[in-house]
Amino acid sequence: MKITFLGTGTSQGIPIIGSTHPVCLSKNPKDKRLRVSILVEWDYYTYVIDCGPDFRQQMLRANVNKIDGIIFTHEHADHTAGLDDIRPFFFRLGDIPIYAHKRVVEQLKQRFAYIFATENKYPGVPNLQVNEIENKPFKLNNLEVLPVEVFHHKLQVFGFRFNNFAYLTDVKTIPDEEMEKLKNLDVLVINALREETHISHLNLEEALQIINTLQPKKAYLTHISHLLGFHEEVQQKLPKNVFLAYDELQIKL
Repeated sequence: MKITFLGTGTSQGIPIIGSTHPVCLSKNPKDKRLRVSILVEWDYYTYVIDCGPDFRQQMLRANVNKIDGIIFTHEHADHTAGLDDIRPFFFRLGDIPIYAHKRVVEQLKQRFAYIFATENKYPGVPNLQVNEIENKPFKLNNLEVLPVEVFHHKLQVFGFRFNNFAYLTDVKTIPDEEMEKLKNLDVLVINALREETHISHLNLEEALQIINTLQPKKAYLTHISHLLGFHEEVQQKLPKNVFLAYDELQIKL
């Protein structure tokens, strides 16, 4: 299995428009972060987790020629706003499967009503195969995926476990029963917004506490804001098995 970090930034990305913060002005490519998303590949299959406003740029940058589907963590714009840009895949591959909580599907139907229209559909609009998922395992081709239900303030969000790899973004709290699903991991990816506490995201200290509890072999931090600091400086402060993810990073399991 190969994981590509398509984006590792928070909702505004880094740099933020008009910002003069030192991290936003950094020349280090690792300090430039598109909105958070990953590509998951195994055998002949390719899936994207989340489809934010940078989706087109991410697909071009990673030279992605086909996708077998999109898995959504939740409905916020930085995770869904790129849905229209699946059109080139649809034109070549046909209907695109999506996987999401029922609530997220309903939100997508409101925001992208023209995509979900059943009558007088505009020519060239992509077609989707909608798969509503619950907090129980589901199959993606030959692989079973285990959802992990977490909370983004009070909003339910899905993380996902693929074999011994788990991906959690936009997390603030994880119920005890869901923590059980995250044991014995080779790699855990989890959000760490900044050092200061935040109402709906883990800060660095909280993310490290969860990593210490779960004891994965390796952990990668994502959904990062400019307020966390410069990539190289933050990395030097982290435990030896914890890494600050960056755009275009690839890991193999």
